[in-house]
Amino acid sequence: MGSYVLIGLGAGVFALLILFIWVGTHELSAGWKWLVRTAVAAVAVVPLTFAVLWTPLDSPSPTRSAEAPSRAERNVAEKTARPAEPDGRLYEAPAKTPPLAGSRTETTRSAVRGLTPVPGSPDDRWHVVPVFFGTDRAKDPLRVVIPGYNAERGKRLELGRALVSIPKQHQVPDIERPWVYKLPFTKLVIYREKEDPQKHFTLRAVQVVDNTTFIDLIKRRLNTATSFADHMLVFVHGFNTSFDDALYRTAQIAYDLKFDGAPLVYSWPSKGEVTSYSYDRESAGQAEPYLKQFLRLATEASGAKNVHIIAHSMGNQLLLPVLRSLKDSLPQGLKLAQIILAAPDVDRDAFEFLAAQIKGVSRGVTLYANANDRALAASRQFWGGPRAGDVPASGPVIVAGVDTIDVSATSSNFLSLNHSGYARNKALLNDIQLILQTGERPPEKRIPILERITTPRGDYWRYPGAG
Repeated sequence: MGSYVLIGLGAGVFALLILFIWVGTHELSAGWKWLVRTAVAAVAVVPLTFAVLWTPLDSPSPTRSAEAPSRAERNVAEKTARPAEPDGRLYEAPAKTPPLAGSRTETTRSAVRGLTPVPGSPDDRWHVVPVFFGTDRAKDPLRVVIPGYNAERGKRLELGRALVSIPKQHQVPDIERPWVYKLPFTKLVIYREKEDPQKHFTLRAVQVVDNTTFIDLIKRRLNTATSFADHMLVFVHGFNTSFDDALYRTAQIAYDLKFDGAPLVYSWPSKGEVTSYSYDRESAGQAEPYLKQFLRLATEASGAKNVHIIAHSMGNQLLLPVLRSLKDSLPQGLKLAQIILAAPDVDRDAFEFLAAQIKGVSRGVTLYANANDRALAASRQFWGGPRAGDVPASGPVIVAGVDTIDVSATSSNFLSLNHSGYARNKALLNDIQLILQTGERPPEKRIPILERITTPRGDYWRYPGAG
C-alpha cells in the first residue's frame, strides 16, 4: 500500500474518531446528529478517495475479481479456450515453474481439462479441489473469464464443476480470502488485498455442463477415491451465502475432512447479505423442485454407494421437505447414508414433524445444536419462537431417529456468531469425518468424551462443559 493510501486511511480514521467523541459528548437532536455524521463521514471519504486515486503506479493494486475481469484477461480467455473432455480428478500440476498465462503449455493444460484458461496457472504451490455444483441461481452477466451466478432466481437447474484452489499454508478450519477494507456502515471498498492462490482460496475455473457430462465427471472422481471410495458428499448452504462462498465452503469441508470422494454443493439463490433474511427464506422455499431434481440425478445416476448430505442453517428449511418427498420415490434398495443437520434454522415444532416424516430415508441423522449461536438467536426473535438448532433452558430438540448433539461447549467465542461451527471447529470436523467413515452410533461410541443426557423426552448428547 502506497504512502498516500496510509495517509488517507489515517485521516479517515481520525475524522471518524472525532465524530464519535464529539457526538457522544454533546446533547443533539436526531436531525443535528444525522447532519454531523454525514458531514464528518464526507470529511473521512475525501482523503481516502484522494489517496486511492493518487497512489503511485508502482505500488501494489487490489486484485481484479472474477466479477470484473480486465480486457486483457478476457482476450486471453477467448483466444486460448479449447473444448475438450474434462476429467474429475484432484489436480496439482507437477511443474516447479508455472507457464505463462496464455502460453502454449498453459493453453494445452487447460484444454485437456476442458476449462477456460485463467491467468496464473496452478502448480505445486497450492492444491485444487473439484467441486460439483447444482444451482437455480441466474447467471451473472458480469462474469466473463470465470462464469458465475448472482442472487436472482434462474428458475431452472444448472450443473457444473468448479476448481477451487487451497493454499499449501491453509490452516484448518479457515477459509483464507483476501482482506477487504470497507468504509464503516457502507459497501464502499477502500482497499482490497491482492488475491494470491498461494495465500487464499481462489476460483481457478467454473465449467457449466449437461447432465451426462456432470455424471461422467462425478464417476471419474469416484473411481480415483481411496479413503472415501464410492462416497459422495452433498452440501446445502444456509442464509447469507453467495455462490462463490458456497464453493469455497464445500472445498474447505472436503479438504479438511480429507474427503477424496465426490464433493457436491447445491447453491440456491441467497443474496449473500445479512439484511436479506426474508428474501433468502423465500428463495430457499422456491428452490425445492430443483434440489429434488439435483439429488435424484446425483444419487441414481452416479453409482455412489454412500451419499451423505450436510445442510446448514436455512438450508435445512429447503432440504427437509425435499427428503420427505424423496423418501417414497427413491429406487428400491437405495437409501441415503448419513444426513447432518447443522444449526437448522427451522421452527422447532415444524422440525419435529418433518423429522418424523423422513425417518428411514437414511442410515443415520445427526443434529448439531448450539446455545451460543447468535444468528439463531436473532432468528428466534424474528419469528417469535425457538429454532431446531437452539439449545434453550429446556434443552435441545429431541426426535426419535435423530442423534441430537449439544455443541455449545465447543463454540463460546464472544466475538463470533458461532453459526458455522460444524465447518470451523476441529472437534466437530473430526466427528463429521467419523460419521461419514463409520456411521457408528450412539455418538459416544465414536467420541468417548460425549455425555449422554437422559430426559423424559428422550436422550441427547453434549460436549462436556456445556452443562
